Amino acid sequence: MATPPTRQSLLHLYSSMLRTSQSFSSYNFRQYFVRRTKSTFREIQNETDPAKLSAFYDEKTKELAALKRSAIVNQLYGGWRLVVEDQKPSKEKSNS
Repeated sequence: MATPPTRQSLLHLYSSMLRTSQSFSSYNFRQYFVRRTKSTFREIQNETDPAKLSAFYDEKTKELAALKRSAIVNQLYGGWRLVVEDQKPSKEKSNS
């Protein structure tokens, strides 16, 4: 039986997936993968079964590799930025 992944390795996988999700150039893809990563890891957060944790870790490691490849392709063919992305905080001038 394989040893279950440590808490530190799961946290490292989580941060790697979030970092890769943030590297998508398309706003919609970026937001989708960030939400999906957070919800997936939130579901497994309180799991204690070593077999389930090992299966989850292996599956998400493979998914991370696919996510990295997808992010690279998305960066190559990103397209236009959306209006939502271009919003910047406005600086109001005071009349003093």
